[in-house]
Amino acid sequence: MIDYQTYCQIRQLYTEKKLGFRQIARELKVDLKTVRKWARRESFQKAPLPKRQSKLDSFKGEIVRLLERHDYSARQIFQQIKESGYGGRYTIVKDFVRRVRPKPKPAFLTLHFEPGECAQVDWGYAGAVPVGSTRRRLSFFLMVLAYSRKMYLEFTLAETLEHFLSCHQHAFEYFGGVVQQVWVDNCKVAVLSRTTDSIVFNPRYLDCSNHYGFQIRACGVKKPHEKGRVENGVGYVKKNFLHGLDLSDYKIINPAARSWLDTVANLRVHGQTQKVPQELFAQEKLKPIHPLAYESAIIDTIRVNSQFRIKVDGNSYSVPCHHASGKLTLKKFTDRLLIYDGLNLVAEHVRSYDRNQDYELPDHVQPLLLERKKARDQKLFLRFLGLSTRAEEYYRQLQQRRLNPKHHVQKIVALSELYGIEAVARAIEDAFTYQAFSCEYIANIVQQRLVPPKEPGALHLTRQQDLLELELPPPDLSIYD
Repeated sequence: MIDYQTYCQIRQLYTEKKLGFRQIARELKVDLKTVRKWARRESFQKAPLPKRQSKLDSFKGEIVRLLERHDYSARQIFQQIKESGYGGRYTIVKDFVRRVRPKPKPAFLTLHFEPGECAQVDWGYAGAVPVGSTRRRLSFFLMVLAYSRKMYLEFTLAETLEHFLSCHQHAFEYFGGVVQQVWVDNCKVAVLSRTTDSIVFNPRYLDCSNHYGFQIRACGVKKPHEKGRVENGVGYVKKNFLHGLDLSDYKIINPAARSWLDTVANLRVHGQTQKVPQELFAQEKLKPIHPLAYESAIIDTIRVNSQFRIKVDGNSYSVPCHHASGKLTLKKFTDRLLIYDGLNLVAEHVRSYDRNQDYELPDHVQPLLLERKKARDQKLFLRFLGLSTRAEEYYRQLQQRRLNPKHHVQKIVALSELYGIEAVARAIEDAFTYQAFSCEYIANIVQQRLVPPKEPGALHLTRQQDLLELELPPPDLSIYD
């Protein structure tokens, strides 16, 4: 163990002078391993003091056995080990007894429920699962009927309010009815706040309870025993269904869970009732489900960015381009997203739980592309009119004679970039002379003017006598009369 001064020297040579470990070891005459150990440490730590031998060490096992046999006081134990040869003080014995004495477990009343009276719900954590190019937290919702212990299980990729309400709906559909009360803990999707005198429930959860006709009961803070049936159910799911399960594909987890419920969980002999939950379920007195399913969507006001996108769960979704930089209303379901402008539905997307993905519908960007195309066509036409004073008249002739005048305009403008504006303007003038109206005619005229005309050469006759054997008819002088 080195002292603080040596540590400071090692750090100075290592950080300021940039010496290597071997150089520092030779400089300070310190072992190389010691230099390696302390050079990278940013603070100096003294070596821990050796643990002192206590006079009570040899009696600790006997003290634990005495406490397991009977709830002796520290004074009684002190007297007994003193007779066995203990020579220390009473305070050491008292401190040790306080640490190792088994703490009494609180007593709880066993709650009894009538058929159809209560269901208990809770969330459970199941690790992470791959979704697309990312990984998401995997949670599961569990509802247990307090009388029969029949359970409903559903896995989700979030524990948000829309998932919480949707799972309630699916659970009631699975059971074929609704209980009188639903017991929950103090999660924010159910309880917003609570004091000793009052509980403020989430208004959407209250609305759901009024829709289906059940009462909400929130358990006490840090009192999981009040909903022990679902707490035990969460542990059972982890130890039985999830133990050794390959969580590589989220799409197959819920079908597998439903099969497990119907073939294992609800057909086992329950450890407390010693009866099969599915058999006891026949005695449950559930209320009929409301004929209309409760809309579990969460409604938010969102702002659209300049690229006419909204952000949900780390992904981008398109809306019609004319809503860019505006405000819209978003309805978030567990499986889809509905976007409204007032009462008008403007976009609908499948909700994705991947990350950093962009989802664009072709109809949303089409008007913007058309506007850009019109702007490009207008700019092109203005360039064409600037080629010649007769360009507008030439365009009218193209409209009358050609099926696609814009195509010819585009080609003629391209010719002006290739051969120059003056050459194309002159070609347009000549085209009126020849009544030639197309981009091909303009290109031909321009190219013909670029080719210099060939000068005529001397006439060569193969036979010289041809020049002397010419026969000319006599002239007709009558025209002068």
